[in-house]
Amino acid sequence: MPTIRRQIIDLLSQRKYGARDLSQALSVREKEIYAHLPHVARSVISKKQCLQIIPPRCISCGYVFKTRKRFTRPSRCPRCKDERIKEPRYQIL
Repeated sequence: MPTIRRQIIDLLSQRKYGARDLSQALSVREKEIYAHLPHVARSVISKKQCLQIIPPRCISCGYVFKTRKRFTRPSRCPRCKDERIKEPRYQIL
């Protein structure tokens, strides 16, 4: 059976996923997915691929977190202070 990171790479190579989607598909906690994503990003570089991060977006005002380097979902919007944030999505290209 492949490792969790290998399974994450296989899933993200097929289409875009959020951390919650990955955790449900692999039956692991969402926090564990966030812990694996930096390692996945480093390991796909050796295969001449990259982990693309579709940035999170505020649902209320539309603010896009373009410069965010962390893989986790932000807790609230810096512009309108609302907590309804669309989670980031990931894909391997």
